[in-house]
Amino acid sequence: MLNLVHENYEVLPIRSNFILQMHRDLLKFTNYSYGGQFKTTPNEIDMVLANGEKVVLFKPLEPYETAPAIEAICSKYQEALDKELVDELILIPCFLLDFLCIHPFNDGNGRMSRLLTLLLLYRSGYLVGQYISIEKAIADTQEAYYDALQRADQGWHEGTNDPKPFIKYMLSIILSCYKEFEARVSIAYSSGTKSTSYDVVKVYVSERIGKFSKQEVLMGCPSLGSSSVESALKKLVEDGTLVRIGAGRKTMYARADSIMS
Repeated sequence: MLNLVHENYEVLPIRSNFILQMHRDLLKFTNYSYGGQFKTTPNEIDMVLANGEKVVLFKPLEPYETAPAIEAICSKYQEALDKELVDELILIPCFLLDFLCIHPFNDGNGRMSRLLTLLLLYRSGYLVGQYISIEKAIADTQEAYYDALQRADQGWHEGTNDPKPFIKYMLSIILSCYKEFEARVSIAYSSGTKSTSYDVVKVYVSERIGKFSKQEVLMGCPSLGSSSVESALKKLVEDGTLVRIGAGRKTMYARADSIMS
């Protein structure tokens, strides 16, 4: 499916029937029989906590409301684009938020939302997802993602929700991917070799002022996983580039050259 979006985004319009066909292909090689069909039973948006407890974040639309709702958000998105009412980078998170609140499928809503993220960005000329994994950037900041989603969907059914938290989150993801791409190009150009996680994190932290957390480094370096970032931060502390402040989940870091002796 990723290749389909990478190679054919110009001829994949944002329409209900194309979304259904993408979902069909997404589930083609699974045991599910409902690929390419809107949900037939009610569902919910939930989050599994570290202790295994499931927390319900939102109750989406009912099955009978789903098809017209998807038609409506596709139509309104295209209308807003045509009239140039709002910048695409604001429109795209709003469309994704509506899609997630509708939660149109029995399974695969998260994966479809990430495919649609790529498709919408590509069609608007933002191609960073061809080089840096936006899906990984979202997965590595899952807590921030769910927090933004939960704050942005309050009052959605009544039309009184404020989408700004989700817009800001998505913009931060897109920006971090472009920064990561720029950093990787700079490192490769200057060193002529494939950059390591240590190199990528070192470039990122060299631009930081003040204290920052591991989570912020993950957002700033979306091509790296949690363990790679943790290892790089440890090495940067050991070689004197960074100073560790605090311990456990409250651990923060700062550049050593910013600490008063």
